[in-house]
Amino acid sequence: MHQTADLINFNWTLVMMWVTILVLYLVLKKFFFEKVHNFVLSRENAVKDAYDNAEITNRKADEKLLAYNKRIANIESEGREIIKKAKKKADDQANMIIQEAEQKADFMMLQAQKEIEREKSKALSDVREQIAVLALMAAEKIMEKELETTGQNVLIDQIIEQVGTSGWQN
Repeated sequence: MHQTADLINFNWTLVMMWVTILVLYLVLKKFFFEKVHNFVLSRENAVKDAYDNAEITNRKADEKLLAYNKRIANIESEGREIIKKAKKKADDQANMIIQEAEQKADFMMLQAQKEIEREKSKALSDVREQIAVLALMAAEKIMEKELETTGQNVLIDQIIEQVGTSGWQN
């Protein structure tokens, strides 16, 4: 009977170990596992948020990069347009300056031609006066002497010679 008794023999040590393990499990579950579980969950959520924020930040960075590239392209085209406008304005100003210079030159030429015409008229007037004086002198000389035709030619030559040396120099 001894053998049967050992099989049915109840071992309190084993029961106490199981009770201790169960109590330890409940205590650990109540105080430790929930905190560890909450810590793991919060850490997992933080990692997910960081990953989502990284994606959002990358998208924003890509959008900003695209916007900056567009702005740079616009700035380059605006710069070319400004240079084009400045060149056109400079060309227009150069053309205007050339036109003004041509107008001034034309005006000066017209004034010079008018001055030449005045001088020419004055010279013609002076020549007429001198011719009139010469004609009067010739008539006077002819009146003083009545000469033959050959003598008149000599007299006219003398008058022209006198006028050539003195009268024409006025």
